[in-house]
Amino acid sequence: MQTISSRIDVLRQKMDAKGIMATIIPSTDPHASEYVADYWKERQWISGFTGSAGTVVVTNNKAGLWTDSRYFLQAGLQLEGSGIDLFKDGLPDTPSITAWLGEVLPAGSRVGINPLVFSVSAVENLQNELTETGLVLSTDVDFIKTMWADPTRFARCSCGYLSVGVCRKERKRQNCRYSNNIRKKRCRFVPVYRTG
Repeated sequence: MQTISSRIDVLRQKMDAKGIMATIIPSTDPHASEYVADYWKERQWISGFTGSAGTVVVTNNKAGLWTDSRYFLQAGLQLEGSGIDLFKDGLPDTPSITAWLGEVLPAGSRVGINPLVFSVSAVENLQNELTETGLVLSTDVDFIKTMWADPTRFARCSCGYLSVGVCRKERKRQNCRYSNNIRKKRCRFVPVYRTG
């Protein structure tokens, strides 16, 4: 089993191969779900921190986790020995992610993100903040996908139609307009379905 520090070492090798000096890994998924499916728990996988809120930033020689006061104690314990520093978000002396990156990276450095897990407005804000610090945003990387090859990562479950008595429509008339009548079976958290 890989340790957190060995995962970060592999991530740094992949970053170096693409000319990326830092990568930002949030706790989100493409749907901005409150509870993300296991497939999208990239921040948890790379850091070992299991809290629901936090963002990991990895540079070529430093790593940090930003989280709020609900998780200060938990994060401190779970990050111990990982090489990831805890940044206590919301405290006056804690720098923002972009301010910290501006301090630790040389001007012109590229900062990579997986654009699937950031909203358009978040990308625009991040790009503006990085530009102010002399850094460049790169939105064409998904390092964790190439590193985390666990086949159980994407949960498989079946979907089905509800009976006519429940949704008042015959099966042939149940289409996308009635997708809110689909219910999950044996899947944890919020039902988001993917076909194909």
